[in-house]
Parts: sequence; structure tokens; C-alpha cells
Amino acid sequence: MITSGENHGYELSMDPDRLDVELVHRWLSTDAFWALGRTRETVEESVRGSLNFALYDAGGNQAAYARVVTGLGTWLATAVRDHLAPYRLKRVLLSTLDAHQVYAKAGFVPVPNPENFMILNAEG
Repeated sequence: MITSGENHGYELSMDPDRLDVELVHRWLSTDAFWALGRTRETVEESVRGSLNFALYDAGGNQAAYARVVTGLGTWLATAVRDHLAPYRLKRVLLSTLDAHQVYAKAGFVPVPNPENFMILNAEG
């Protein structure tokens, strides 16, 4: 158990085996705009690949969840950028809902003149 400052009766734990993954899945797949419809399998994989933090109330019920992925995403995006550099591509497009800062560290910027771009949306 980790404690820091005022805990307001909650306990902080980083033990992934203690997580209520079903609860975390419900929170993400039904309540978080950026993860709506996320599968249970995806949540389980993300738990395995992250540093997990959870708060538990006095009765041991999970009340909150956070995970940290570190800078590996930036490292990976940078590796892709560097691998593609010799091909002298005019542009590499990336779509993200909320990880703009991660990709900005690897040199990605907002699309200039987005009105010039079109997409064939296969999803309908």
C-alpha cells in the first residue's frame, strides 16, 4: 500500500491483482468518451502493460482507477518516424483523439490546411 498526504479514508494500491477489472471495463467502455465500446480483452491487455493505481474505500471496494503508460508511446512514434525518414515521404498522417502531446514530442503537428484533405470512410 502507498499513502501520501490526506487519504480521506481511502487506500491507494498499485497491485494489479487487486483490481476489479470488470468495474474498470464498465467505467471505460460506458462512461469515458475516449474509450466507449472498448472490449474487456483490451482493458485486460492495458492493465497488464501499465503501472496501475487504484483507490479503495474502507470496505475494500474499488472507487477509482488510473494507469500510467510512461514515455514508451513517444519512443515508439519516434522510432517509426526515424525508420521512415530515408523514404523522404511528404507526409505521414496520424489520427488521435486525446494523445496529441505524446505525438507532438515525436514531431507530429496539426494538419495544415485540413480543408485540402479528404478521407474515404470505410466505416460508413
